[in-house]
Amino acid sequence: MNCSTPSFRGEIAKLPLLEIDSLAVDYRTSRGTVHAVNDVSFFLEKGETLGLAGESGSGKSTLGLSIIRLVPYPGVIGGGQIKIDGRDIVALPEHEMQTFRGTKVAYVFQDPMISLNPVKKIGAHFVELIRTHEPNVSKKEAFERAKTVLKNLGIQPERINDYPHQFSGGMRQRIMIGLAIALNPDLVIADEPTTALDVIVQAKILDLLESLRKAYQMALILISHDLSIILERCDKIIVMYAGHMVEYADGTELHGRPAHPYTQKLLQSIPNIELSDQKLTAIPGSPPDMLNPPNGCRFWPRCSCTMEICRVKEPLLISIGRNHLVKCFLYGEKGVQSE
Repeated sequence: MNCSTPSFRGEIAKLPLLEIDSLAVDYRTSRGTVHAVNDVSFFLEKGETLGLAGESGSGKSTLGLSIIRLVPYPGVIGGGQIKIDGRDIVALPEHEMQTFRGTKVAYVFQDPMISLNPVKKIGAHFVELIRTHEPNVSKKEAFERAKTVLKNLGIQPERINDYPHQFSGGMRQRIMIGLAIALNPDLVIADEPTTALDVIVQAKILDLLESLRKAYQMALILISHDLSIILERCDKIIVMYAGHMVEYADGTELHGRPAHPYTQKLLQSIPNIELSDQKLTAIPGSPPDMLNPPNGCRFWPRCSCTMEICRVKEPLLISIGRNHLVKCFLYGEKGVQSE
């Protein structure tokens, strides 16, 4: 681990479920290379929830997809390690990686209407998933297991013979979650699971994820551009900006003591009904062109705290408290050292 990445291993006695060390993911296009994820490190224990927050294009989904090794072409994992139960999956052959997907780690994709096959009944989705990973299970047994999953999701089991278009958006999202947990994985990654849903259905989906996490004792990574959802639901939070992890902290710590100017601006843009005189603020400008990012700190062109050093030098992660890291020159220049 290099000096720009955090090391928490001294704080835990057992091997974490997920450990990411100095991860880099690039999209190598004809116009140039996009460093979508740059030098990201963290770990996650079984049963914990981790939130990935940031604007569109910050690298959240790419980071999530890299954990299950489904980064779309022309994306490649350019460096670092992704360890699940101590095993680095970056170099695993694809046929071995297929055994990890579904059983060790599962993914809930953003758009369930696109992710579900429109010409297949819901039952067929579950049967194919279960029998691919457990070939000794009969079709009838897989069908009954699928009915049990649907019941646990609050969907009538007899609807297993319906097609995706016969369900509402919220119910399709429940089905996607059901497919993710059908094989009882240790880790589920939910990528914008409440997108395009009304606030009442959003709350129900998030409550469902939380109840399933407790029932199945699984870890959960929740990816969202909505920091208010992340703050409410997650134990740990990573704030991403332009491919970089700019802040890491426990949920309560981040809410009470946000350190990075970007995190502060995100929080100031969230309406709070308890504050009658609240003035919402917007972050000026737009996220950088990732093919031609600014020199130094990626955020300096939009930051009200910019110093001269920000324009020419990239900051390192600084420890400002227990399990609280920030990538900003406001807190000094000495990076976190590996143990």
